Amino acid sequence: MAQGTYTHDKPHVNVGTIGHVDHGKTTLTAAITKVLADKYPDLPANKFTPFDQVDNAPEERQRGITINVSHVEYETPNRHYAHVDAPGHADYIKNMITGAAQMDGAILVVAATDGPMAQTKEHILLAKQVGVPSILVALNKCDSSDVDEDMLEIVEDEIRDDLEKQGFDRDCPIIHVSALKALEGDPEWTKKIEELMEAVDTYIPEPVRDLDKPFLMPIEDVFTITGRGTVVTGRVERGKLPLNAEVEIVGIRDTQKTTVTGIEMFHKSMDEAYAGENCGLLLRGTKREDVERGQVVCIPGSVTPHTKFEGKVYILKKDEGGRHKSFYDGYRPQFFFRTTDVTGVIHLPEGTEMVMPGDTTEISVELIQPIAMEEGLGFAIREGGRTVGSGKVTKIIA
Repeated sequence: MAQGTYTHDKPHVNVGTIGHVDHGKTTLTAAITKVLADKYPDLPANKFTPFDQVDNAPEERQRGITINVSHVEYETPNRHYAHVDAPGHADYIKNMITGAAQMDGAILVVAATDGPMAQTKEHILLAKQVGVPSILVALNKCDSSDVDEDMLEIVEDEIRDDLEKQGFDRDCPIIHVSALKALEGDPEWTKKIEELMEAVDTYIPEPVRDLDKPFLMPIEDVFTITGRGTVVTGRVERGKLPLNAEVEIVGIRDTQKTTVTGIEMFHKSMDEAYAGENCGLLLRGTKREDVERGQVVCIPGSVTPHTKFEGKVYILKKDEGGRHKSFYDGYRPQFFFRTTDVTGVIHLPEGTEMVMPGDTTEISVELIQPIAMEEGLGFAIREGGRTVGSGKVTKIIA
């Protein structure tokens, strides 16, 4: 469990690596931890995390591909970072949705040897859909003998076009790196990782945290610590929570009350959990089978579970990765709220016969399971492995 205590002495920022499978996201993550641990050994968060430990679930090491979202921490003199290494495999886009939703900024990793691939574009689109505020680029594998200046220029232009197409800043920093060479300690490429981190420090804006609203944390994972009890993990969406506070667990099942008897971040104990932080909360008397991913931990009475709501949605065009055809009343896609997805039936307003890709429309929805919900909550609509729309809850019906 805990090793030392965590102090809130500098801004905490959530970043992540996104990009095509095998373009070097996990290697880059490992390289960042190594370079920062070597450069700032006195900063407590800095500890080299080898490549095979970034992917922290055994299932991932066997496959050699990041499956669930993995977290590592590091810090610069200016900021403390939690870094999510987002999955790059098509089957795991679902996890990417929950991972990307936690990022204050993303590092898009593109191999200079390949340039942007289908998944690169899909991840940029997803980042847009889940509201990642800014993206900068690590152009990886620049040490390859197959790469020359002309090629780099073409690849950079293509990346800038892809980013601009989704509404991101065309003029974002693009840093030429070799994650592998930096991991091997090559001074030329180590310097490039330092340059990348300076860009992350200055280009990704310091997030504004919502500390005044009532505490809420969507549950991402649940596990048991022998002799201590059940721990739920996730990123605090808003507010702050002191130790020994009473909370409710809302959504999917009947609402239950419990008390938070321990708070941890990166194996360090905390007296209080703050918005924006990835925490583990130890729950008194709660069994592992009583809670699940997709529920939320919140201040009692602040949020309630619902199945029926009205929303305003934008349905993606075909070239934005959406459907090719229109849909009708009674359409049954998946709705992604925070860390969960649930099937729902869409009813169209009177007089609307169908909805075309590219349309913005009001809809009413009935979900098959209750979700912790309030007006203004965002969601993504997905079907058959692709995002087909995004929207906001405008009115709760039941």
